[in-house]
Amino acid sequence: MSTILNAAVREKVGTHQARALRASGRIPASLQATTEKPHLDLSIDEDEFLASRRHHQHLYELAIGGQVETALVKELAWDVFGERILHVEFRRVDRHQKTDVPVPIEYFGNPKSGLLVHLLTEISVRTTPDSIPDTVVVKVGDLEPGAVVTAAMVEMPAGCELSPDLDPATEVARVAAPRAAGDGPWRVLLPRGYPGRGWAHPHRLHL
Repeated sequence: MSTILNAAVREKVGTHQARALRASGRIPASLQATTEKPHLDLSIDEDEFLASRRHHQHLYELAIGGQVETALVKELAWDVFGERILHVEFRRVDRHQKTDVPVPIEYFGNPKSGLLVHLLTEISVRTTPDSIPDTVVVKVGDLEPGAVVTAAMVEMPAGCELSPDLDPATEVARVAAPRAAGDGPWRVLLPRGYPGRGWAHPHRLHL
């Protein structure tokens, strides 16, 4: 299933033009080039695009001057407050040909004991554009302290497979052994870029 978005080609680009577009209710966008087709600078209706995102739409049909381009969202640029989309980058795809896409991970359950550490928040899967799932569920309810979940152990949704570009041995999550209060700081392995990555006391952890 796909959503049709009416897109207009931008004749001019730059900060001033982008601000004017946003003020008029449109989002600056771009469509990546391929070996056969050129890069395009576009604009799309903000309300239409946000409505499609609320319905978890992944695949788009961009109507551009009488032509239709099938595309996926490659990247979203947000303002500093994370409240408004400033730019959308699309990439062309064939709806019948498998492609690699990042999909958010949904952790389900709680380990028997210990601290569950999320090492990945999304995982790369290979599927057709019209079969992209909203999430990939990783079940952790039966894990014991010291257990590790690798990419190869993650059950893929129907029609999906682990991307060949992702090492199957990549760690997705692990369970740290519980420690008693007063044993000193924990060395907790958190995702790169996570605030406070490194030494932390248990009561200061906000996972």
